[in-house]
Amino acid sequence: MTDTLAATPMDAAHHDAWRQTHLGRLMGHALRRFDARVLQLMARNVEVPLALSNLAARQQVSAAHVHITRHLSLRGDRLSDLAAKAGMTKQAMGTLVDQCEAWGLVQRLPDPHDARARRVCFTPTGLDWLRAFEAAVAQAEAEWRAEVGDAVATVVSIGLETYASGASS
Repeated sequence: MTDTLAATPMDAAHHDAWRQTHLGRLMGHALRRFDARVLQLMARNVEVPLALSNLAARQQVSAAHVHITRHLSLRGDRLSDLAAKAGMTKQAMGTLVDQCEAWGLVQRLPDPHDARARRVCFTPTGLDWLRAFEAAVAQAEAEWRAEVGDAVATVVSIGLETYASGASS
């Protein structure tokens, strides 16, 4: 059986290289590196409650848990809305919310607009976590800027904002 994409081993290696270097893969690697650094900084932050700091230090808090931190509004959200904002299924977000609730980051409260619904809201501990997250993101971003340089960081940031907004479509 012959590989129709590449005639020789050299062609095959060249043709296969794009899978390691395409933009989506690079952005994915960069996001995982950035999130890992943020969690590392949070594990060392004395403002983070000790139990949560220990969870972060033992890598029990993952990038998936960061979705709640990134997407949960300060006024709270219904689980389905939070899942939609994070690009997750309601079931997957429910599992994350259950874990974060057990850790004391969030709580489910009655929805003031619908007696049948519940809203996921930050607890006071969760708000402390959010402030620590903000500081860790700022430090990780400053480290990234220092590593790639201000000019590159500015161009990349503007490009990502434009691409994410769909403005060029």
